[in-house]
Amino acid sequence: MACSTEFIEFVCDVLSPLGEVRSRKMMGDYIIYVNGKNVITACDNTAFVKKLPGIADLMADAESGCPYEGAKEAYILDFQDTQKVMRVIKTLWEDLPFPKSKKK
Repeated sequence: MACSTEFIEFVCDVLSPLGEVRSRKMMGDYIIYVNGKNVITACDNTAFVKKLPGIADLMADAESGCPYEGAKEAYILDFQDTQKVMRVIKTLWEDLPFPKSKKK
């Protein structure tokens, strides 16, 4: 099942205080970028974030799962606690590199 546009708009609205937020549809699911970095993979109306050491303490009580078959296990981000979501995304953003530019 693909993500609904309402869910993607909700996630983008919650993250908007962090800067430029955009989404990109990929085979029914979405990638959500904050200030140019891929911070969330959204599948089946669930937001997944990479399991990185920098957010391990913040996400210690979070569920985890795979966004799609063949993907690495990721934390599931619960948007009911928006303050925690903001802390997780800010920390994650600092740890993640910018995407590599494609050569033509």
